[in-house]
Formats: sequence, C-alpha cells, structure tokens
Amino acid sequence: MTARIVLLHLAVLLLLFALQFIASDYVILTLTRIMVLAVYASGYNLLFGYSGLLSLGHAMFFATGLYAAAIGTTRAGLSVPEAFLAATLIGVVVSSIMGVIVLRARGVGFMIVTLMFSQAAFLTVLYFGDYTRGDEGIVILDTIRIFSFLGRTIDLTDPLLRYNLALALLAILVALILVLVRSRFGHVLVAIRENEDRTAMLGYDVARYKFIAFVISGTLSAVSGATYALMFAYAGSTLASIQYSIHPLLWTLLGGASTTLGPMLGTGVMFLLVDFASGFTNVSLLITGAVLIALVLFFPKGILGSIRQRYLKWLP
Repeated sequence: MTARIVLLHLAVLLLLFALQFIASDYVILTLTRIMVLAVYASGYNLLFGYSGLLSLGHAMFFATGLYAAAIGTTRAGLSVPEAFLAATLIGVVVSSIMGVIVLRARGVGFMIVTLMFSQAAFLTVLYFGDYTRGDEGIVILDTIRIFSFLGRTIDLTDPLLRYNLALALLAILVALILVLVRSRFGHVLVAIRENEDRTAMLGYDVARYKFIAFVISGTLSAVSGATYALMFAYAGSTLASIQYSIHPLLWTLLGGASTTLGPMLGTGVMFLLVDFASGFTNVSLLITGAVLIALVLFFPKGILGSIRQRYLKWLP
C-alpha cells in the first residue's frame, strides 16, 4: 500500500474532523447522517463494486441492525452498547443464512432473489406492527441514549459527540475496506467480478469468497442500521423498504464503484444535491434526477471512478 493512498484517506478523515469546528448545527447533523449511511454504502460496494454481485436486498440487512438495536433498547432492556453488539451479531447470522440461500443464484437471478427476500422482510416489519410499530416507527427515548460506558457518561443526544462517533466508525470502516480490497482476498474478488468461471478454473474457491464478501457486506449494513437507530433515535418501516436497497446502489454508482472513497462521496453528493434542490423548488427529485443523468453522462464510472480512469490511475 503506497504512502499517497494512506495520506489521501487520512486527509479526508482529518478534513471531516476539522469541519466540526466551523460547521453549523444543521451541517453537523447532515454530515453525521451522511457518515453513518456511507458505512452502509461502503459495505454494499464491497459486494457490488468489487465482487460484481448486484443486490437489491440490502435494505433487509440495514433494517436488521436498525430494528435489533431499537427493539433491544426499548423492549429487551439492553443498554446502547449491548444493543449495538447484539445488532451486529444478528447481522452476521442473518447475512450468513441469506448468503447460503441467495448465492445459489447468479446474474439476474441473484438480483431478483435478493429483491424478493428484501420485500418479504419489509412485509414482515409491517405484519409484526405490535413490535415494530410499522409506519409509525420506534422512537428511542433520550434517557436510554444517555448511558455509562467504561466509567464515562456517554450522551448520544449531543450532536458533536454523535458526529465524532460516526467519524470514528467511518474511519474504522475505511481502514477495513482499504486493507481488504488491497489484500489477496480483494484481488480474488475483482477476479471473480471480471470472470468468475476463469477464477474457478485457476483453483480458487469462488463460492467461499463470494460468501465471505456477502457476509461482510451484510454485517456492515447491519452495523450502519444499528448506528442509525441509536444515533437518531428512530427505526421506521420506510428504512426497510426497497428504496433503501436502491439508495446504496445509487450512492456507489455516483461516487464510483470499486473505489474505496467513492461510496462516501456519492452519499454526500446525493444528500447535498437533494437538500439544495428542495430548498427552492417542490420538484426537487426532478432536478436531482437531471443532475444525476448529467453526472452519469460525463462520469460514466462515477466521480472517483472516472477521475481514476482519466487522471489518477493510483486511486484505490
């Protein structure tokens, strides 16, 4: 791993750290949400961008973490750290079970199967409304979000604390993804994406690599969902809908699939674009769509993907 790659990622994280000292409260809140969802997008990118597996069912994993954390704190009496850990472990279990099932399909079949299971999960959330509260959602009380951890009082209602915790989670995620994709494991995933049959012919256990990538991707999605619920005190069925399976795909494509920083950039650009457009028109989605089409035309591989292709070949 070259020094400039490490320096680039450190510079991005340091910039995010510095922004908290000059940004307004609204910008702090928006950036916190972007960083939490960037974890979701980065996890999705590991499966789609590097492994070539187009999933339309990742909202299921995001919702798994979301509701595991929300129900754990409001009904099971778990503390915030306990709920976060439980949500992560449940995410591992659910993604492992789903990986065994859906990875039997390939190509379009894989996409359709993941979509079907995701919709089934969404309908399950609505069916068990007594526990999930359906469209109304679960609200986590502020008293629950103030807790003691390692002898210190943690207050998740504090915007700056939330911001720094989200940044710490994102930093861990960036380091993990960077190490994974530049390792032998990551190179094999790229080989599978480019030509699965040839990779298998070379002696690699393609099914095992795809399963590991799927579980890591699903678990990171669950971690993002649990963090979202605990930081923003809400879990609702909208966050389990097909829309939240399409979002990470759009964020990844916009920022640049198979780039480590692309999903983060795509998430931020999409959020800021929608926020800017909604500030002066009621048809913000139309304007957002037009801008996205223009970006796709001029940056067909996403923003960072196109920059890497044209100018900076060393971008990871």
